[in-house]
Amino acid sequence: MLKLYGTPPTRALRVIWLLNELGLEYELHPVDLLQGEHLHQDFLSLNPAAKVPVLVDGDLVLTESAAIQIYLAEKHPQAGFIPESLENRAQMYRWIFFLVTEIEQPLWRIARHTFLYPEENQLPQDVKLATKECIDMLAVLERHMAEREFIVGDLLSVADFNAAYTLDWASEENMLAGAPRLRDYLKAMYARPTAPITIREAFAAMESEAANSPFTG
Repeated sequence: MLKLYGTPPTRALRVIWLLNELGLEYELHPVDLLQGEHLHQDFLSLNPAAKVPVLVDGDLVLTESAAIQIYLAEKHPQAGFIPESLENRAQMYRWIFFLVTEIEQPLWRIARHTFLYPEENQLPQDVKLATKECIDMLAVLERHMAEREFIVGDLLSVADFNAAYTLDWASEENMLAGAPRLRDYLKAMYARPTAPITIREAFAAMESEAANSPFTG
């Protein structure tokens, strides 16, 4: 059976979404980042970069959420999440790379400099720069989606499942105020019955679990 290492609200949600869409059974192995479980040797043997998610499929160990999404979609072509034409596949890859390099990357910088890094290492100025960069790139995607239902062509593709999680992250940072089309697109994607929980819902679940823990207080 497939094994997925990772815990919402991390990018494991991208993989969970594809697994749900494909109707695949899998074992979810939570990795508590706050407790440093990603630094344990057994996890580092799966991903020396000490990051989630990690997918284990038989002898295959695969990291990087976008790569895992593509792998699952290609392994199950009957779902139609990989465009048939070379041109549309190229556009799918283009927008996935755009999402992870131009939108996700500044979001990560903001996260690092607001709560991931120790306070003495946080750079407020970099948060301002990353916020502007992200909003500028969201505007590019907003224009692209102006007359579109999906990122590429007329059908759902891996790019849409990648984009939905990324845009949910941007929404959590209040960056979609000037992107009404992206807000509508995000709402439509998360209305799908196979959609995973949102980032906000995942954080709320974590807070509730911590509050109800017998080791709290």
